[in-house]
Amino acid sequence: MSPDLIFQLANMLVLAGWAALLASPWVPALADRIAAIVVPIPLSIAYAALLLAFWSRGAGGFDSLDNVAALFETRELLLAGWLHFLAFDLFVGAWEVRTARTERIPFLLVVPCLALTFLFGPAGFLLFAAVRVLRQRMLRTA
Repeated sequence: MSPDLIFQLANMLVLAGWAALLASPWVPALADRIAAIVVPIPLSIAYAALLLAFWSRGAGGFDSLDNVAALFETRELLLAGWLHFLAFDLFVGAWEVRTARTERIPFLLVVPCLALTFLFGPAGFLLFAAVRVLRQRMLRTA
């Protein structure tokens, strides 16, 4: 399978996971399974397969920014990096939804966190952490 086809399939698959998270208030158990297991597992398998198949072809490494850039000059390893982002950002989004449900954070407060997590990973996680802290403070003062 070509890297371009894997890229397209992975992008479509991950959108199903994010859609499930947006539907989570109505189908929480299904959303949890899709976004935390059904989608991230195949992405992780593809990631691991790409690493196993192409790691030895990549120049560079993780000891300097230049070496990281060289590592991602190999298309297949660049794709592996993309799959890493897709899988982990979705996994974090699924955690945000489960945590919000457990802590009774209104879903409307979680939606912007999910959007940021989808687009900018750690920024969405940071917003969700801030929402949790603010919500806990509001509950203590009420």
